[in-house]
Amino acid sequence: MTPKPDAPSKEEKPVPERKRKLPSGFVYVDEVIPTAQYEIRYYTDHNFVGARLDGYKAPYAILSRQAAEALQEAHDFVTSKGYGLKIFDAYRPAKAVRQFVAWSKDPADQRMKEEFYPEVDKAKAFQLGYISSRSGHSRGSTVDLTLFELKTGQEADMGSPFDFFGTISSHGTPNIGKAPSERRALLKRAMERAGFKPYSKEWWHYTLKDEPYPRRYYDFDIE
Repeated sequence: MTPKPDAPSKEEKPVPERKRKLPSGFVYVDEVIPTAQYEIRYYTDHNFVGARLDGYKAPYAILSRQAAEALQEAHDFVTSKGYGLKIFDAYRPAKAVRQFVAWSKDPADQRMKEEFYPEVDKAKAFQLGYISSRSGHSRGSTVDLTLFELKTGQEADMGSPFDFFGTISSHGTPNIGKAPSERRALLKRAMERAGFKPYSKEWWHYTLKDEPYPRRYYDFDIE
């Protein structure tokens, strides 16, 4: 759900207020699509690195305005089918990508292996195409997302978790059930008709075809 700076519980830290110092052409996605859900994983330690990534100073999804408006079209489409979009990551600072590189070179750190890469040598994560040393996310028009069910508000079963390194995360894999396959197909249809292109190895990863900054990699903080 949309992050708000509400009073925290004893276990939670307050959500930082937005600094509103985005580069020209960028927007907070929840201000364009308030009815989507937001769980910015790299602001937390629940990700394959096992720690908050550099530059994630607040749990907000940021995109180029063109990508956010296209994403609104995809959200409207899946809403008509009984689902909504749930965003895991959008713009990613280049410094966070450099942190991925450092993580891949530390063989002693295997704390998240069982959950995210049980059958993959982390040193080969770049070679296998699960992460990149220069991420399209840093250009501001790539998004990682899934579906949630409108009736329950619960995240939909897509056959494999977000950021799972393995062939089961590929589009067209025969190793998941009929219902998850149909949901992946629905998400793919929604995103493609809105102008996004998929990534074959990750069912959750989409990039705007006509991205406005195709050669620029940004490094501003998410705040």
